[in-house]
Amino acid sequence: MAKSMALNAAAGLSGMLKSGHTHMDGVDGVTLRNIEAAKGLSSIVASSLGPNGMNKLVVNHLGKIIVTSDCATIVKELEIEHPAAKMLQLAAEMQDTECGDGTNLTVSFAGELLKETEELLRMGLHTSEIVQGYKKAGQKLQEILPQLIVSQVKDPRSKDELIRICTPVLAAKSSHGYSAKILAPLVAEACLGTMNPNSKVAPKVNADGVRVAKILGGTISQSQVIHGMVLMRGAETTGVKAVEKAKITIFGCGIEASATEAKGTVLMKDANDLMNYNMSEETKMDEIIKSISETGTNVIVSGGSVSEMALHFIEKYGMMCVKVSSKWDLRRLCTATSSTALVRLGPATPDEMGACDDVRVEEIGGRFVTVFRQSEESARDGCRISTILLRASTSSVLNDLERAVDDGVAACRIACKDGRLVPGAGATEMELSIQIRSYGDMTPGLDQYAIRAFGQALEFVPRTLARNSGQEATDVITALGAAHVNGDKNAGIDIQGENNGIISTGEDLVDLYDTKSSAFRLAVDAALTVLRVDQIIMSKPAGGGKTMQ
Repeated sequence: MAKSMALNAAAGLSGMLKSGHTHMDGVDGVTLRNIEAAKGLSSIVASSLGPNGMNKLVVNHLGKIIVTSDCATIVKELEIEHPAAKMLQLAAEMQDTECGDGTNLTVSFAGELLKETEELLRMGLHTSEIVQGYKKAGQKLQEILPQLIVSQVKDPRSKDELIRICTPVLAAKSSHGYSAKILAPLVAEACLGTMNPNSKVAPKVNADGVRVAKILGGTISQSQVIHGMVLMRGAETTGVKAVEKAKITIFGCGIEASATEAKGTVLMKDANDLMNYNMSEETKMDEIIKSISETGTNVIVSGGSVSEMALHFIEKYGMMCVKVSSKWDLRRLCTATSSTALVRLGPATPDEMGACDDVRVEEIGGRFVTVFRQSEESARDGCRISTILLRASTSSVLNDLERAVDDGVAACRIACKDGRLVPGAGATEMELSIQIRSYGDMTPGLDQYAIRAFGQALEFVPRTLARNSGQEATDVITALGAAHVNGDKNAGIDIQGENNGIISTGEDLVDLYDTKSSAFRLAVDAALTVLRVDQIIMSKPAGGGKTMQ
């Protein structure tokens, strides 16, 4: 805390800063406290690592209950105040934005590095020596990692290749082990639906082109992929519920009589004036709807409200009307149907109109939804939006599946950019640990202690995988280390516990190189940023809130 001078209140740090500030310095006052906070966050998410990771039940400030094992969601919903733990949270958010996966590795590895730092500080090493050693080890890690590549995605347009990529990601995220086998083909099919079919153009997955529609009820096996859009409401019209080979006109505005901006007064002398006044409004609306119908339109989509009079005439001319309240969904529907949203009420030109092979209202799980379905031929012409329709028994499972799908789509997106693959199941981390510790033994000076600690921290991933699967972590790590020393670089943790907990990763248990590299880089950067802090000066919070203890 700040040291005040009894005789001269204007001198020193207390005189420089406003009253109520907080000042901490030194190894005990700052460094160890920061390490303790980072270890606390790391210990929360560590037990959620891997396919057997445990779920966390988080109740946020709004009272919403979130049940998930996804690290990005956990750290986002936690109201973290400590500035050191906040740095780990920011690193996890950046990893989620860039790669969509590997957030748990980022937070857990950064926390484990800081945990090893605690022991080094007690040995008498200075913080700058530890930082220098971690820097060298981090650079060595990025040099070794490309040597561990086992295979590469040859054809990102192959459904089997995409299934192979996203299955480990989905298995690690989803709380239901069998759901990865069901979701992986759906994610692969949806991603293929967003790619440009022209083989001369580099394949690219548009993550925004893969939408998720959640309907409560049923089982995961009833989930399906729809090439097109699913709107979570039925049609406004009661007569027409299905249209094939639809011609669509989309309005960004409401379909109703426009109101004047200025107030006006209408003087009516008798009943005929009143009848004629209403008749003129009806005649005008009839003309507008008739002109829309004459363009060949048989499906109207409105981005605003639809008046009862407009609905009457839409029904009269045998058209279907759908209301979309979200402007984002309206934009995606324009993309899915290759149409333009009109800001005026009137007939559309042929260029502004869209087309869809099948538009119909379906009842799924007791809920009416409107499905805009496109054929493969239409998808080749430019409609590249796919919707994964998820079914599950509870809302928490649905939300968890949605997060898993988002991560699977992100993995397919990364695979299109960089298809290099490294062994999974903790094999990569174990091999890196052995090589970096060997590098530390050959390094002169005090940096070698920090480099060895860095290698020791890398063992955290296979150890946690073994612990979360209920195995004796020490025995499994010993056997795994022996396998790697004997030259088996692809040996990883068998979560089933067979063959002494060791399994050969082969071609299926793989992780994306880009995701691993980014996770390690962000974790090291976050840990070094925390270690470089030697003082914390905080002003008095506005409103007199509590300061960090």
